Amino acid sequence: MVNFFLIISLVLGVFVFFSLYRAVYGPTVLDRIVSVGVIGTKTTVILALMGFIYGRIDMFVDICLAYALLNFITTLAAAKFFRVRKSIVPGSKYFKDKGTDQ
Repeated sequence: MVNFFLIISLVLGVFVFFSLYRAVYGPTVLDRIVSVGVIGTKTTVILALMGFIYGRIDMFVDICLAYALLNFITTLAAAKFFRVRKSIVPGSKYFKDKGTDQ
């Protein structure tokens, strides 16, 4: 059973690299935010599988919960940051050019 969990962890680790590619070379900011969220979710699952491998699932569940909460808050903060940042792009309704009177 330990070998099964180890193989699944390695497969998920390979999938993390696919998501990392999307995070680096994603065409939009939304793709990057989603891929970082996916990486965090897969890391949480890998941590839980490590708990099964080492036989200390009680300790690793606490770490997984803390990591998942941190991942969720970070994803929300990044989405909020880029939503606000996008509103200062010229041409948007919130943009005010200081050189002209509008």
